[in-house]
Amino acid sequence: MVTTPLTSFGEIRTEWESLLAASPVNTLFLTPQWQEVWWESYGASSGMAGFYVRSTEGVTAIAPLAKQGDTLSFVGNQDTFDYNDFMVSPGTEGEFYHSLLHSIEEQCCKSLELYSLRESSPTLKYLPEAARSHGFKVEVEKEDVTSGIELPGTWDEYLALLNKKDRHELRRKLRRLDSANKWSFYGISEPEQVTARLGDFISLMKMSSPDKEEYMTEDRERFFYQMAERMAQQGLLKLYFMDIDGQTVATSLCFDYASSRLLYNSGYNQEFSYYSVGLLLNALCLKDAIEQGMSYFDFLRGPEPYKHHLGGQQRDLYQMVVTRS
Repeated sequence: MVTTPLTSFGEIRTEWESLLAASPVNTLFLTPQWQEVWWESYGASSGMAGFYVRSTEGVTAIAPLAKQGDTLSFVGNQDTFDYNDFMVSPGTEGEFYHSLLHSIEEQCCKSLELYSLRESSPTLKYLPEAARSHGFKVEVEKEDVTSGIELPGTWDEYLALLNKKDRHELRRKLRRLDSANKWSFYGISEPEQVTARLGDFISLMKMSSPDKEEYMTEDRERFFYQMAERMAQQGLLKLYFMDIDGQTVATSLCFDYASSRLLYNSGYNQEFSYYSVGLLLNALCLKDAIEQGMSYFDFLRGPEPYKHHLGGQQRDLYQMVVTRS
């Protein structure tokens, strides 16, 4: 087993993608493309401090890490990554997590801060015991929640999964939308189209709530443009819109990855709240995912009530801080 510093996101891209695809933590946010865009946008204040592990069987683990002062953390942050983790080939966890702890000491760091770990994460299972055996202190606490739903084969089967009240409300809202003079729902995915319409997405996102307007700083707007361009080039991005009477009133930014559709962010014009355009566009994105044969719809991070009303099952996200005693 050989541990090698990670100096770029392209040096082992093919092996990275293969390891990720076979990993229990496989997610869009751990692709080298997503991590590279984030680093180009936000990495200037950090040093790259990750590594990968190679054995006779190839690359068996990747630890994308950043260093600020005497603290190591994942590449990425909670504002732009819904999930994060290490990529470790099953069966090699013991060797990897001991290598990780050695890396903390080798880089003279006092702490390792890990955010956005799903409750099924192998890191939550293996790292605390390994760290304590090395004399480290470990703190784990709930960070947030995430929601998603296993998709059935048809829209009618999906409606049957909802509780009676939510099913009735969704049908009622769809009938009311049908009473509008003229409405349409459509998605775009070509890079040139996405770039041309991303400004509309950002405007509607800002319009939908004060929190989203505050979130969309100039730095994050630049990240969205760079991320959308790169993901569209990879064929992973779907940008959806709803128009009423020729006016664009709602938008949803989704990603199709590993048989799942991820609803990353959305926005709508509050003047059209009577028609529940924000919720209904997300429901139509879900319906389209069913028709495209997707197996899972991921509402991602956050406890927003609409996710529950559309059938999302909530799960916890955790953060872990490992410190030298």
